[in-house]
Amino acid sequence: QVHLVESGGGSVQAGGALRLSCVVSRDTRRSNSMGWFRQAPGKEREGVAAIYTGDGTTYYADSVKGRFTISRDNAKNTVYLQMNSLKPEDTARYYCAAGLWVAQNLEPLEYDYWGQGTQVTVSS
Repeated sequence: QVHLVESGGGSVQAGGALRLSCVVSRDTRRSNSMGWFRQAPGKEREGVAAIYTGDGTTYYADSVKGRFTISRDNAKNTVYLQMNSLKPEDTARYYCAAGLWVAQNLEPLEYDYWGQGTQVTVSS
C-alpha cells in the first residue's frame, strides 16, 4: 500500500500563489507517474499536471499551462505543484496520485493511489 499526504492548500486572492506538496510513503520512482488532480463541487475530477518519475517529463492541462509547475524531489519522496497567477476558477480540492503504469498522464482512472486532498480557494 502506498500512502500520499498533501499539504500547502489555503485561501488566496486572485493573482496569488501557493505551493502544494505531496509526500509519498515510498520512493516515487517506484511509481511510473505522479499526478495532481482537482475537483470542484459538482464537477468531475480533472487532471492538472503530471510527471513521469523516471525522466521527469511533465504534462499540463491547457487551463494551467504557464501558471502551474510540477516537480519532484526523489530524495524526499515528494512531489510539488507550484501554482502562480491563481484564478477563482482554480478553486477546488487538489489531490495527489501515484500511478504504477500510466499511459494517459492526466486521466484519473489511470492512477492507483490517492491522497486525501488539500483545499485551494481563490477569491476575486
